[in-house]
Amino acid sequence: MQNKIGLKKMLIISIIIIIAFITLLGILYQIQYRAYTIQFNERLNCIVAELQEKYPNISQDDIIQIFNSTEKEENDFFREYGINLKEDALLLKNDELFQRYWILNLGLVISLGISLVIIFVIYNHKKNEKLIEITNYIEQINQGNYSLDIADNTEDELSILKNEVYKTTIMLKEVAENARNQELSLKNSLEDISHQLKTPLTSIMIMLDNMIDNPEMDRQTREEFVKDCKKEITNIHFLVQALLKLSKFDANTIQFHNESITIKELIGEAIDKVSVLCDLKNIEIHITGKMEDTILCDYRWQVEAITNLLKNAVEYSEKANKIDIVCTKNKLYTQIEIKDYGKGIDSTELPHIFERFYKGSNSSKDSVGIGLALAKTIIEKNSGSIFVESELEKGTTFIIRYFKF
Repeated sequence: MQNKIGLKKMLIISIIIIIAFITLLGILYQIQYRAYTIQFNERLNCIVAELQEKYPNISQDDIIQIFNSTEKEENDFFREYGINLKEDALLLKNDELFQRYWILNLGLVISLGISLVIIFVIYNHKKNEKLIEITNYIEQINQGNYSLDIADNTEDELSILKNEVYKTTIMLKEVAENARNQELSLKNSLEDISHQLKTPLTSIMIMLDNMIDNPEMDRQTREEFVKDCKKEITNIHFLVQALLKLSKFDANTIQFHNESITIKELIGEAIDKVSVLCDLKNIEIHITGKMEDTILCDYRWQVEAITNLLKNAVEYSEKANKIDIVCTKNKLYTQIEIKDYGKGIDSTELPHIFERFYKGSNSSKDSVGIGLALAKTIIEKNSGSIFVESELEKGTTFIIRYFKF
């Protein structure tokens, strides 16, 4: 932005000009006084010389005493010549000096007045320019144009106002961008939800149509169709419940009720919730570390987060395998590691595994890609952190840290 004279600088310039004029008037006054004194003293010196010449009996002390005397005597001598001692100068040259300096002083005062008027006019002009500029910016903002750079580096009142308008513009721009991002995110989420629901609903409809259209279907086939329908409905139920929970987090309507919970309680409840899945795949869960340590968290929500991580570990594990849970702590945080020894995750997929509806190449066909996203949201909203390490064919480790405050 081009460097311009600010309103505050103009005020400072005005003060400097006034001080300069006052100083100049003071100097002129001193010059005038010295000129008056020199002229007057020269005339007095001539008079004294004449007196000493004509009246030699008058001593110098008498003359000095007369000059320094404070007594006033009425004398009409000068009045007879038309000179008023209270108004007129005895020396005509001093009158000339007075007239000359009076005109000079008047010129200085007039120049000062003109300078101040010019500065005032420029000040008002610049002020009106800035007001018009700010008004135009506000009109553009009202029309939805937020790509404005109106930051000002001066410090006068209008510049401060201009900078505040700039800050408001940035804020409105961010709000508009967030609104667009949320709209796009909502659109993508609706598309993903539609896709996630469409497949199981289509399968259910096909199986139900088969059972309706074929009333003579053998019992075993019918039972398999019913089981498949139940499994798809269970998946839909999980998806809907997870989406409802995520939507509450997105709307910031979830209130955590933190309390001091032992790691043993937290892990034990989560293991109970996945025990059936572990039994089906004959998977053992081994726990090591400081299980009696406590963390401050919302018990119900953290159990759900860890349960989702354990479900993911079971899903990626081979049958008759194991899952290790290791608990450690330091002065900053308490850490829980959940490690499986399954298929692992490709390094190119790791940055995406916490995204909603993302399913890796090794995911099971029943996965809906929502559990890890929900777990991450719960943990981070409850002042924790989570990250993942994985290597193909060697397994995956989820690391949760609950920070101490």
